[in-house]
Amino acid sequence: MFKSKKDTVYVVLAGIFITNAIVAELIGGKLIDVGSAVMSIGILPWPIVFVTTDLINEYFGEKGVRRLSFITAGLIAYTFFILYFAMQIPSTGISSVSSEQFNAVFGQSQLIIVGSIIAFLASQLIDVTLFHFVKRRTGNKMIWLRSTGSTVISQFFDSFIVLGIAFWLPGIMDTKTYIISGLTGYTVKLIIAVGMTPFIYLGHYFIQKYIAKDGQ
Repeated sequence: MFKSKKDTVYVVLAGIFITNAIVAELIGGKLIDVGSAVMSIGILPWPIVFVTTDLINEYFGEKGVRRLSFITAGLIAYTFFILYFAMQIPSTGISSVSSEQFNAVFGQSQLIIVGSIIAFLASQLIDVTLFHFVKRRTGNKMIWLRSTGSTVISQFFDSFIVLGIAFWLPGIMDTKTYIISGLTGYTVKLIIAVGMTPFIYLGHYFIQKYIAKDGQ
């Protein structure tokens, strides 16, 4: 059993955070067209990651987010490690999924994996630093500013780091496509971050109501 309701909140938020971060990495190899630009479908779970990051930041501080970010990065690496060995084992003839189909879905290049992990860690560490920089100056006021502001800046780096390492460096994208795609992905994340602001306030409300019963 957990010692307090606040411990329960951390475990639940951490579980949601880790699950969505890993899912984003698993589906991130699929690129989609957004107008004339290209963007990874891995952006789908990130709205949930945005909200949980900000809530963990708010209630468990820099150490809570940094620790969880490194744990998640390790689990992402572990996931790809297991997938690598799974791809080395051939499927049986009666399998509904052939080895070729399985490898086509999960066989992301090493650069995509490395780029994803580096981008994830960099953006999370930037986010937590900016979040608490603003909070130290505003106190408990202006939740929207520290939550949305830190996400807006950190995701700029995330958008360009992962595309740069995974697609621009190996020559899959030319410089023009890289810049356009990076800006498109960032714009989408910016819109999502602003749109998710009410959910951050809603999360604050429910967490405060829950832990208040425990005298926290």
